[in-house]
Amino acid sequence: MKIITANRLLDGEVVWLGPQDTWVEAVGEARVFEDTEELKAVLGSEVVSEERQEVVGVYEIDVEPKDGSIVPTKLREAIRALGPTTHPAFGKQARAGGRAA
Repeated sequence: MKIITANRLLDGEVVWLGPQDTWVEAVGEARVFEDTEELKAVLGSEVVSEERQEVVGVYEIDVEPKDGSIVPTKLREAIRALGPTTHPAFGKQARAGGRAA
């Protein structure tokens, strides 16, 4: 299972490609790809193009199901999903009851 991630150009926020081909701020809302060909097609499409000046640093990451949601399999991506490594009162971990992933 894979999802597509990037950083929003306007504010640097970590975002993921959502089901409606829009960028979402919670990893749990990301569009999941199980088909490698579909993933490659989307990565090569205008939808995720940096030329649109919405996002930078577009790439795919591995995820796995956990407790009814999806979570990144790599530590780096788990940290990006939760927000900066700051006090829990700040960043993504401070939103929505403290659960961003």
